[in-house]
Amino acid sequence: MAKEPEDTIASRISRILAERIVHGELAAGVRLRQDHIAEEFGTSHVPVREAFRRLEAQGLAISEPRRGVRVASFDLEEVREVAEMRAALEVLALRHAAKHLTSAILDAAEQATRDGDAAADVHAWEEANRRFHRLILAPCNMNRLLAAIDDLHAASARFLFSAWRSGWEKRTDHDHRAILLALRQGRIDEAAVVLQKHVQWIGRSPSARKPGEPEAFAIVG
Repeated sequence: MAKEPEDTIASRISRILAERIVHGELAAGVRLRQDHIAEEFGTSHVPVREAFRRLEAQGLAISEPRRGVRVASFDLEEVREVAEMRAALEVLALRHAAKHLTSAILDAAEQATRDGDAAADVHAWEEANRRFHRLILAPCNMNRLLAAIDDLHAASARFLFSAWRSGWEKRTDHDHRAILLALRQGRIDEAAVVLQKHVQWIGRSPSARKPGEPEAFAIVG
């Protein structure tokens, strides 16, 4: 049986660890031990170290002298920083993607919006929301830009899953529908403005909390 290349192993390890961090299975501050992870994935420390570097590049892990690699923590300012970065990069991608958007792509994005509106929990909503954004941005065909946006979406998802405390309430995403209507009618500037404001809203609106709970902010966007 052919041996799996180290780069492929590193990609697989970083992807799985990223999913665990994003979904809250690995909490902020938890140490990522090379030996334990190497044993879990049946590999040497080399691809594990590369996986750690990839997690650091995504902002999901941090390497500290004498403390090793740990899951990165975050605060409200970082949430807002990610929102500002996403807004700028997604608008750039949308402007390049607009001329390549077909009716089929916009129909699929509309279905993603309906799926988000009907989501039964926060995880289903996040998947549908990310699918909507990816559908309208992917036709820009700028792979580095899309990879950066994907990393920021992963950060947004982590904030969302960490901050969500109350029961999920179904909602109607009016911004998504406004973006789609503008794109269908060729009003690209309007679609870009709505998208920018939509994403920048992340972390700006106080969310419901119970007495005694720390302040929390809406992450949806």
